[in-house]
Amino acid sequence: MKALGYSQRGPISNPNAVVEFDAETPSPDPRDLLVEVKGVSVNPVDVKVRANRPPEGTRILGFDAAGVVKEVGAEVTMFKPGDEVFYAGEFTRPGSNAEFQAVDERLVGPKPSSLSMAHAAGMPLTSITAWELLFDSFGLKEGDGDGEAILIIGGAGGVGSILMQFARKLTGLTVVATASRDDTVAWTKKMGADHVVNHRNPLNEEMKALGIAPKYVAALTGTEGHWDAIIDMIKPRGHIGMIDDPSEINWQALKLKALSFSWEFMFARSMFRANDMDAQGKLLTRVSEMLDSGDLLATVNKHCGAMSEASLREALAHQEEGSAIGKTVLGGFEG
Repeated sequence: MKALGYSQRGPISNPNAVVEFDAETPSPDPRDLLVEVKGVSVNPVDVKVRANRPPEGTRILGFDAAGVVKEVGAEVTMFKPGDEVFYAGEFTRPGSNAEFQAVDERLVGPKPSSLSMAHAAGMPLTSITAWELLFDSFGLKEGDGDGEAILIIGGAGGVGSILMQFARKLTGLTVVATASRDDTVAWTKKMGADHVVNHRNPLNEEMKALGIAPKYVAALTGTEGHWDAIIDMIKPRGHIGMIDDPSEINWQALKLKALSFSWEFMFARSMFRANDMDAQGKLLTRVSEMLDSGDLLATVNKHCGAMSEASLREALAHQEEGSAIGKTVLGGFEG
């Protein structure tokens, strides 16, 4: 099968950062679906892995995907050949930038019928990450949050774009997001932010000007630079949830306000074969229903065309620039 991978770690400018090659079509394990990939998206994790993890040959990257089930493992019960599906895959297995991919059925949901394959592929990883932040990390239940606020740092990114919608639709929280450009401010408002503040200014001052002290802070980007402001603005016994990787953080600063902290990594359930790893497939079923009913907006903002070495390099370069809005997607090899 055709596949796209990397054989040299580092920035996208490296000549071997994206290469097309022939790979063996995977055989599904007992709980696996073999999916013909029809759409993929790129995420910050693609950039981090390609920049830092030795490929050990040529590694097929890519996590988000949508496609058609071609074959099922002996113990599969939830899907059949011909079903259209979407999913975010697993961290330790070959990725989605290929003609075919094997994925555990417990991580898979039915593709929303209202979206194209490429647009559907833009939703799984960020939806799972946002949901787990809101309901697992912060411990909220649907309908909770009246009288409280959440600050989402990096509102126009992929996770922020869906997290704003979940918070607005499924909780009573006041949703405050950060953005700094006219286009990102407009995007965050479209995605459901009640208020937008500028992360190029001290965020504690921006929030004080609003008269809002958040109980919850979703630190999606630039956490190290915002840490002191977060500690200053957040309510006592508030909770900080983080997805980026700051090198230095003053953890002692959490103590005086008795703050809680958690890291969100959506691959944890599948990596450690958690008893509830099927929670991700159930969540994607819910997301699919909400997209089809119009309760959620798709977050795709750039389509780079059919999957190829050139188009994937373009999509990853756009992600690597750090200014992408929403999600960037590609179709399958055939368009």
